Amino acid sequence: MDELIKVEHLTKDYGDGRGIFDLNFVVKKGETFGFVGTNGSGKTTTIRHIMGFLKPQEGQVSVMGLDAWKDSCEIKKYVEYVPGEIAFPDLRDGTTFLKNQAELLKITDMTYANYLCEKLQLDTSANLKRMSKGMKQKTAIVAAFMSDKDILILDEPSTGLDPLMREIFLELLEEEKKKGKTILMSSQMFDELEQVCDRVALIFNGKIIDIADMKILNNLPYREYKVEFKTREEYLKFKKLKFEIVRDQEKYNQVTIKIEKTKINRMFEILKNYDLKFMSEVKYNLEKHFKMILQKEDELLQEKKRIEKLAKDHTPVIKNTLVRRIISKKTQEQKKEQKKLHLELKNEKFFNKDEYKFHKKEDKKQDHENKRQQKIKEKKEKEGK
Repeated sequence: MDELIKVEHLTKDYGDGRGIFDLNFVVKKGETFGFVGTNGSGKTTTIRHIMGFLKPQEGQVSVMGLDAWKDSCEIKKYVEYVPGEIAFPDLRDGTTFLKNQAELLKITDMTYANYLCEKLQLDTSANLKRMSKGMKQKTAIVAAFMSDKDILILDEPSTGLDPLMREIFLELLEEEKKKGKTILMSSQMFDELEQVCDRVALIFNGKIIDIADMKILNNLPYREYKVEFKTREEYLKFKKLKFEIVRDQEKYNQVTIKIEKTKINRMFEILKNYDLKFMSEVKYNLEKHFKMILQKEDELLQEKKRIEKLAKDHTPVIKNTLVRRIISKKTQEQKKEQKKLHLELKNEKFFNKDEYKFHKKEDKKQDHENKRQQKIKEKKEKEGK
């Protein structure tokens, strides 16, 4: 089975715009899939659905072809999990906890568990309840990794770790990846996802905005360079050349140019003839990619809000526009109706000439008689007075 985790139209609406809405993604066998977003964006809610802790309001989640909600117990035979908020059972210390976990998982050889503790510099003799956030995180990581299951689901696993321990954790994650494990990991840190993930999904306000393929991002056919010139003359002279300028900072005599990889050497040859203050490559990384995506999303959202506000306020401009459109539409319809009636009358005259003349003559007689009767009535009224 190529798609070990499959999320289809997953929705959990908590009201007031909170929750997750119509999520769709898959995690393939042997893939490390990242999930990035701010607090409250929906990362943990999604992971809890995958673990079978929450029932979908709409849509479905499957793990290894099994329904995540209905077959939750069966799925946990193949999945190990590090939660975002760790709550240990009422045990004396870390050593006791790890031994209990080993018995539960039927692990008799603790060699790999000891290796993990050594790498993470974890003192398992510490009291579980008195452990710092970092120590609790290390203990949970050891418990998850030592089980050697096919799928790892990690909800912000590096939270509470210092920078050195974070690097060691990422090294351990790379080792798990080389074993062919399928890993889903959420985080708020772009750099760690960029380092270990094959693909990364951006979740924003409960919706997946984009899924980035790291191979594509790391192998773009172009590069960007920031170049600053010592004089304005050099700056203006360079701008006349046919380079694609993506950012122009005239105040600093500085440009950022976008250029194809195949033309980079030629660019350097040209720049040898200029007096430069500095030059540096602008790295296109995961954070920059998602910032651009979010900026576009925000622009669309602001435009939508602006239009909705104008429509709600019914400003005079909108009112007048609507009135003009209604009047114009009515006038056009009236003209069409008049034209239609005129045409019908014309046709009637043409095809029924004799009948039309007879009715016209009768109408005139009737009008004449009505006028005569009116005059008689008026005369009688005067005589009566």
